[in-house]
Amino acid sequence: MTRRRAVAPHAGPCLPQTPHVVPEPGPEPTPAAAPRSGPPPVSRGGARAAEIVAAARRILEEEGPEALTMRRLGDSVSMQAPSLYKHFPSKAALTSAIIDSALFDIGAVLHDAVRRAGPGEPVASLLSAYRDEALGHPYLYRLVTSGFLDRDRLSPGLEEWAGEPFFLATGDSSVAQALWSFAHGMVILELDNRFPPTSDLDRTWEAGVAAFAELRAFAAMSNGRGGTTGSRQRGQA
Repeated sequence: MTRRRAVAPHAGPCLPQTPHVVPEPGPEPTPAAAPRSGPPPVSRGGARAAEIVAAARRILEEEGPEALTMRRLGDSVSMQAPSLYKHFPSKAALTSAIIDSALFDIGAVLHDAVRRAGPGEPVASLLSAYRDEALGHPYLYRLVTSGFLDRDRLSPGLEEWAGEPFFLATGDSSVAQALWSFAHGMVILELDNRFPPTSDLDRTWEAGVAAFAELRAFAAMSNGRGGTTGSRQRGQA
């Protein structure tokens, strides 16, 4: 992991997504467990609504959360701000649509990372993809992972599908939640420039890969002996 991304300043209060894991445990994945299904359908009211969400994402990523006002968004799509409410009845509804879009994108990236990983490499591939995606879209990442998440507004099953690669890479739901916690904590500290300037963050990520590879093997052994470490998880990680 030798890539570097520009780090954005801290974004304002936003809504979170906590990847959590749905599938039941099985034997150790080789290279990873098979996904249960494809992505759930995400629909936000047609082509015009999709155009509005895409424009909102551009403003957020290029100018930051403070710039994302309904007036600014209306100007970018040549609409009066009140007309936007015909597609999204509130700013919260628009925010949820942005989160849906982001969850779909990051879920696709992470599923692909696990799918193309070689034997014994799903954790490394997953963490590398997660780091790249988060550091490459810092404002969007903060929106999806910080603050309160109104799950009732999200497309059903999308959050679970987006978090599923952490289970696929580890084969154990508890280890999967620990892995996501490590990845999220590393990303946030990196975005906030909280590591000492002499830190070799690539080596820190590699140390995490090594540690979770060992946990993955241990979880597989425990499950093989009839352990309960991989029970179905729901709710906050």
